[in-house]
Amino acid sequence: MAAPKKSVVAKETEQEKASGSPPEFTKAQELAALRDMLLIRRFEEKAGQLYGMGAIGGFCHLYIGQEAVVVGMQMALKQGDQVITGYRDHGHMLACGMEANGVMAELTGRRGGYSKGKGGSMHMFSMEKNFYGGHGIVGAQVSLGTGLAFANRYRGNDFVSVAYFGDGASNQGQVYESFNMAELWKLPVIYVIENNRYAMGTSVTRSSALTDFSKRGASFNIPGQQIDGMDVRAVKAAGDEAVAWCRAGKGPFILEMQTYRYRGHSMSDPAKYRTREEVEKIRTDQDPIEQVRNRLLAAKVTEQELKAIDAEVREIVNASADFAQRDPEPDPSELWTDIYR
Repeated sequence: MAAPKKSVVAKETEQEKASGSPPEFTKAQELAALRDMLLIRRFEEKAGQLYGMGAIGGFCHLYIGQEAVVVGMQMALKQGDQVITGYRDHGHMLACGMEANGVMAELTGRRGGYSKGKGGSMHMFSMEKNFYGGHGIVGAQVSLGTGLAFANRYRGNDFVSVAYFGDGASNQGQVYESFNMAELWKLPVIYVIENNRYAMGTSVTRSSALTDFSKRGASFNIPGQQIDGMDVRAVKAAGDEAVAWCRAGKGPFILEMQTYRYRGHSMSDPAKYRTREEVEKIRTDQDPIEQVRNRLLAAKVTEQELKAIDAEVREIVNASADFAQRDPEPDPSELWTDIYR
């Protein structure tokens, strides 16, 4: 019997491994990626500050360190493609083009927030930007993202749904039910597993029998690849191929993004399950933003130009924090809107 053909993504990954690096970005792509990742990084840093001041209540899960995943994937998508994720969602919203003011206002429970101040960190939504939520139930977004893909196939368009979830959520039963349906009906969905190695606080080596998450769809014949999720170029290249696979009607694809979060699971997590030295080594050797900065500097972009981008981003983030603290709280009558009776 003939050996099964390897997917285009598998071939691309093998070529990247052979050459030692993913496809190069143009200068414009590098600058765009830097700005988008900086916006997420500075926003999350400011959100952490506001949480510490008591301006943000409830849960707050920061995306610091994982920026290359969502920025690289967004570069591979087109208008009309949909995104859905879990509760570590601020970065995904910003990458989709949602305004920093609206996201920060929602975090502080103000009427100018994307859910009118009633949803908070885990529950924001934008039909305009095709962002279908942060979801607080672990793994829930996977079945919903599969439903988005079903709707696309039913309507006969060529849009792709991207469902983000983590290494911890990968062990949920509904994930595998979704895999089975997606492959059975050849649905155009990309499952992006953001493997930050610790889920809620337990190393994947202690919690998962199979730690190669790209193989989680093997029993359903869903192809998958492991990607360096700290390199935005590698993410974008893999995203391009997975998107092409889905648009061609070949069904779902799994991308395991090997990434790392610098903060704890949430703001209340002291992250004592790992050492400071480990975190610092990742920051020093693999930080996604510093990788882009170094390549731009090598391409003769000046330090002053890079500082100007950072200053612009900080101005946006600071303005969003000011807006989020000055904007009025929702009127009590909002308690009775947007609900089913």
